[in-house]
Amino acid sequence: MLTTRHADGAPNWVDLGTPDMDGAASFYGALFGWRFQPGGPETGGYGFFRLDGNIAAGGMQLTPEQGRSSWTVYFKTADAQAAAEAAEQAHGSVLLGPVDVLDQGRTAVLADRAGVPFGLWQAARSQGLDVVRQPGALCWTELYTADEAAAAAFYHAVLGMETHGVTFPGGTYTTVSPPGTGADAGFGGIVPLADAPAEEPAHWLPYFEVTDTDAVAARARELGGTVRMPPTDLPDVGRVARLTDPYGARFAVLRPASRED
Repeated sequence: MLTTRHADGAPNWVDLGTPDMDGAASFYGALFGWRFQPGGPETGGYGFFRLDGNIAAGGMQLTPEQGRSSWTVYFKTADAQAAAEAAEQAHGSVLLGPVDVLDQGRTAVLADRAGVPFGLWQAARSQGLDVVRQPGALCWTELYTADEAAAAAFYHAVLGMETHGVTFPGGTYTTVSPPGTGADAGFGGIVPLADAPAEEPAHWLPYFEVTDTDAVAARARELGGTVRMPPTDLPDVGRVARLTDPYGARFAVLRPASRED
């Protein structure tokens, strides 16, 4: 499961790239109670979404040349350079870096063999997110891809991730966990792209915990977002909805069935 102890190979950061930082801050502030704190000139405009003072996500404004609005999930690594080289050897690519981020750590943005972007974070002063698995914070991640086996092999080669098949009525769900752990330590899943809304490309999808999935979905629509999958109950998991913010960034929300699960 996600934890702020940030195990190697697990998500330890998530950030939003958007063409309208003010608009995005207003949207997510109304949805999750976040407050955006812009960084200084040395950060190039990069800032932090804070939840009760704790960092819940990062964010920055994009130029048209930098691509479309999206969320990026970052995974902890002890050596960003080695992970980037492993990604290239596994038929992925390096989109950015690795580069130092002041004295906070070292980062890179890669793409897996299907072209899905994801990030790396090698911690120095900053270990990662301050808060996870509580309302308004990151609680799960999913990779939607056309070739689950190839994706599992890629992320194992690059970050040591382990996969486990969890059976449920009607099929099997592939969970992902840090190296050397079991299914109970899962922080996400690998999902057939066919299960995503039509015509969506392969992507990593962050989930944020909420106390009322229906209310958050309705509020997102009121604020100019889109409900891509309406609130749906998943047995023993909780109630989920897949959403898009007003600028096209995909994310999902989850009210867990129970904290223990």
